[in-house]
Amino acid sequence: MNFKTPIRLPVRTQRRRCGAPGVARRSLLAAVLALGLPWGVAAQAVEPGSLPGGGSAAAAEDTRHAAGADSTIHPIRGFLPDLNFELVAAGDKTITEKDFDGKIVMMFFGYASCPDICPTTMAQLSQVMANLDEQADQVRIIFVSVDPHRDTPEILQAYVDAFGSHAIGLTGTERQISRLARRYRVAYQIEKPRGEDTNDYDVAHSRGIYIFDQRGKARLLASDGESVEKLTAAVRGLLSS
Repeated sequence: MNFKTPIRLPVRTQRRRCGAPGVARRSLLAAVLALGLPWGVAAQAVEPGSLPGGGSAAAAEDTRHAAGADSTIHPIRGFLPDLNFELVAAGDKTITEKDFDGKIVMMFFGYASCPDICPTTMAQLSQVMANLDEQADQVRIIFVSVDPHRDTPEILQAYVDAFGSHAIGLTGTERQISRLARRYRVAYQIEKPRGEDTNDYDVAHSRGIYIFDQRGKARLLASDGESVEKLTAAVRGLLSS
């Protein structure tokens, strides 16, 4: 089992690579950098009864993930690439972006044993789906694991199923995850195991919700701390466009 870090992009490295942006690019840069990367994040188990996630106060106090952006949804059309990937779902089914043609996609990166932020975000997105009512059939949630060693496709699907029926959990090889994370400037780190237990290791990852339109075009980047109401309004705006 290879625990070598698949991608390591500190915030300062992201800033250098973006160059000298104009006004629109600075808006994107601010959004991406605000969803930066902390180091040495302890991976913890999630109690089944607490899957809906901690409250907003618990999320705000959580220091094991990067600080989220201000409560703003950033337009990123033309600044991040289209939805494009090949990953694995439950039943060893290969899933690509083509499986979501005609759907709005809300995608974020995390891992199933994340103690606070990931379940809280899943709960938020599930509430967005509930608010959309019949329009929810036109939207899908994609949860991409950055912890492929522990998160099997079956574990991921059982995890997202706890939040509703419109989400899919996806994983893949280290190379597949690294490629997709790099494509959307997502930073993450997997540390070496702390002892003899090969499943006892730390994970860190940046935060953010990527929203794609029905043609797979990257349209919006939202903080995981964004309100359900604003996320719902943003998705409805894309559905009506």
